[in-house]
Formats: sequence, structure tokens, C-alpha cells
Amino acid sequence: MTMDTSAPRTARARVRAELTREILIVGRRHLAEVGAVGLSLRAVARDVGMVSSAIYRYFPSRDDLLTSLILEAYESLADTATAADARCRRADLSGRWLAVCRSVRGWALANPHEYALVYGTPVPGYVAPQVTLEPVTRLANVVAAILRDASRSGRLVKSPAPMAKKVRRALDPLKKALTAELPDEAVAGALIGWTHLFGAVSFELFGHRHNVVEDYSVFFDFEMTQICQGFICRDVVPD
Repeated sequence: MTMDTSAPRTARARVRAELTREILIVGRRHLAEVGAVGLSLRAVARDVGMVSSAIYRYFPSRDDLLTSLILEAYESLADTATAADARCRRADLSGRWLAVCRSVRGWALANPHEYALVYGTPVPGYVAPQVTLEPVTRLANVVAAILRDASRSGRLVKSPAPMAKKVRRALDPLKKALTAELPDEAVAGALIGWTHLFGAVSFELFGHRHNVVEDYSVFFDFEMTQICQGFICRDVVPD
């Protein structure tokens, strides 16, 4: 189920929009309390103050509610990363990369249950519809824009060895999804950087670095800087 983001024009539409927002707010609270697997439309309806049958006029199934919560989470994260990138100088490519990484980590720490919903263990039986791909692509394109600018300025990190044709073909789905025109090396760098970013955030959030790293912020910055220098861009423009 997709959310209508246009302004409601009638009293009935405004009431529906307000109730939809309230259902989503309660749904997020239940997500934190019982997890995605335990999410129940009847329980949400009870806390909203609706009869259980009424909520189905807003969300026909639990999966529809999950989809809306997932869309909200992806959009919120994409907005956060986009804003972080926008605050940086366009020429400061490594600074932009680090700012985006920090924003993803900050959002995840502030919204751990929403992060777990979209980047944690898949919900049994739930299949995300195509509509969830657009906000995911929005976030990916923030990183792609940094790679695009690195490529245009001659600061893109080059692969130490030529990429085999089968590796280039393997990247075709990602190349089609990105809005920026990138050389294959940049697409590969984006994917590697993306994987390391979310791997690092997930390891921290889900406790896999407990008693391994003392100061997460310091090591995270170091780690993301290493990834940038190894796969994203160089800090110095070549002669």
C-alpha cells in the first residue's frame, strides 16, 4: 500500500490523513515493543481507539502497514543523508562521504527499530513490493553523486587490476538503478562502500562489536575514511 503525500482537500480526506498518521505512529511504537513479526493490526487499532474492523479500511493487511512503515523509514533515512551531503562543499568529496556515513549511523542509533525493520532480519512471509525500491534508490544516489563528482574531477580511486567482463556484467542491475552516469569502477566502489557502511552500522547496532571497539565514533570515522581512500576518491586532485 502506498501513502498519498498530497495535501487532503476535503474534511473527510483530512480526517483520513490524520487517522493514517496516528495509525503509523502507534505502529512504530508497537514495532519497538514487539518487533515486525509481532505487529498486529488489531492491537494497533485498539491503541488508536478504533474498532478492529475499521483499521482495515486504512491498511487492508499487516503487510500493508509494514510497507508504509518501511517506506517512512527509507524516506527518513534518505532525507537525512541528502541533508548531510548538502551541508558540505561540493569539492570536499571525502568530507561528503564521511558526512553521509555519519548521518546513516546517527539515524540508525536514533531509530534502531526502524533500522532493524529495513536492514535487519527479513520478516518471515513478507515480500517488499516494488514501491519500496524508489526510496532505497534515493539513498544510493546520494553516494553515487559523490562517485560521479570524483570521476569527473579525476579523483576516483582506480581498480588495481582491470575489471573482468563478467564482473562488469554482474553490476548491470545497479548501473540501471543509479541516476548518475558512472564508469564501472565507480559503480563497484559505490557498492563496496555501501556494503561496508551498512555492515559497520549493523555490527554496532546489533552488538557485534561489543567489547571489541571502545569508542565507536572514533573508529567509525577511521573505518569510513579508509573505505573512502580505498574505494571512493582521493583527497588530492592529481596534477
